[in-house]
Amino acid sequence: QVQLVESGGGLVQPGGSLRLSCAASGFATSDYYTLSWFRQAPGKEREGVSCISAYLGNTYYADSVKGRFTISRDNAKNTLYLQMNSLKPEDTAVYYCARRPGGSNWNDCRRSGSMDYWGKGTLVTVSS
Repeated sequence: QVQLVESGGGLVQPGGSLRLSCAASGFATSDYYTLSWFRQAPGKEREGVSCISAYLGNTYYADSVKGRFTISRDNAKNTLYLQMNSLKPEDTAVYYCARRPGGSNWNDCRRSGSMDYWGKGTLVTVSS
């Protein structure tokens, strides 16, 4: 049974950092899947934040987080990460990890409809 479980969210001041984790089970992160982070702020649509493609591990980022967020995966731990630095109040959202079969470019891995499994999310609040 495929499961994705996010953790690491919380309350942080503007300019602070958090690292989100997404523990995968039921499949191997080293297999042919692209892994993505999405977020959904109150009253807004879910948006793609970052993804890491299968095999080669190409990484992609939304313009709003480029240079501040870093996606990575540890295949030995079967875990996906999102290191978030220089956080801003507009980063406040529920963050979800998701899986997409196969490799992807940014246009593919940012589309929520192309994902086959989702985690339940972790809340990140950036506020002073």
